Amino acid sequence: MSSAVSPLAPKNVPDMPTIAGIRLATAEAGIRYKNRTDVLLAVMDKGTAVAGVFTRSKCPSAPVEWCRAKLKGGKARALVVNSGNANAFTGKTGRASTALTAKIAAKAVGCSESEIFLASTGVIGEPLDATKFDGVLGRLAETAEPGDYLAAAKAIMTTDTFPKVATATVKLGKAKVTINGMAKGAGMIAPDMATMLSFIFTDAPIAPAALQALLKAGVEDTFNAVTIDGDTSTSDTLLAFATGAAAEHRAPKISRASDPRLKAFVKAFNQVLANLAEQVARDGEGARKLVEITVEGAKTKASARKIAMSIANSPLVKTAIAGEDANWGRVVMAVGKAGEPADRDKLSISFNGIRVAKSGARDPDYDEAQVSEAMKAPEIAIKVSLGLGKGRDRVMTCDLTKEYVAINGDYRS
Repeated sequence: MSSAVSPLAPKNVPDMPTIAGIRLATAEAGIRYKNRTDVLLAVMDKGTAVAGVFTRSKCPSAPVEWCRAKLKGGKARALVVNSGNANAFTGKTGRASTALTAKIAAKAVGCSESEIFLASTGVIGEPLDATKFDGVLGRLAETAEPGDYLAAAKAIMTTDTFPKVATATVKLGKAKVTINGMAKGAGMIAPDMATMLSFIFTDAPIAPAALQALLKAGVEDTFNAVTIDGDTSTSDTLLAFATGAAAEHRAPKISRASDPRLKAFVKAFNQVLANLAEQVARDGEGARKLVEITVEGAKTKASARKIAMSIANSPLVKTAIAGEDANWGRVVMAVGKAGEPADRDKLSISFNGIRVAKSGARDPDYDEAQVSEAMKAPEIAIKVSLGLGKGRDRVMTCDLTKEYVAINGDYRS
């Protein structure tokens, strides 16, 4: 966790309202860090629905495997998250650690181990000593309160420079429901179903199957449209919990994701996901520029996504942005290598609204001084027009600086 906050951090942190049926507590368990909180316990009321999406990595962490197996039950009573150790690539020891953590948490909360969900983040390949949770989780279960989401978000940070939280309030039927979210992630970010770690809480009465469908759809244009360095984590986990407490205030019980009464809720839910995903991009390791890449005129949306990701993950594009250089040649390179339909002579490119290339060549009105000044901005928008169809997509990323190398060069040592 860096002591210097990213210059791209949001200027304002929202007030996070409480959600009926959710209690939070954090502690110092000494997993890896000293003198900082590194474990979060979220306790949910009975009947809380759970949904989740996870990394598609073929080398997933032990907690990811645990959550996938328990998700089938559709119900949750507690979430345990630790930072500093990913409990990934730890073999039988890792699986034993998840089982012991769940056992300790279940005893602390008073529920079945199948209702415990786990997430870990940090160093890969180091055994996680789950005995450090013994006693700690019991105290947390006793002291957990409906409140501090910001403290919870701080406890799950690793190389993050600021805690990431978002909230929305919306009507469901005649009742007001709340959606709160938190996330962590700054490096090893190229989500493939989720982000490194993110957790969404709501009091809406939504059945597990409906919540799962909403979550799966919601990540596609939010967390799955963000990349920091092109590396998908072994630990990517996004869990959503719905306590259903708003039913007491006449919120309708939702059993299908297609229920028309969910329209406003889905919009707010996706806005929370998008907000958190952008904060991950803003906190990219060593980042000094937030970069939005829009590709339009592609054959399909899927084609536009692949081209946008090719640009976003290009070290040459990202270092040019860090150097405040509108090097459209590198963008052309990234478009060309994406393996998607493209026509060089129809290609147009702009940086922060200034067109630098048109119809396969430098724009005749190109002004180096004007573009150089635009590249000094902390937020850079790259727009690529292919002129081939109606496919359009957008992804978020950041620049690649010397600090990224420094952070990752000594991360484990």
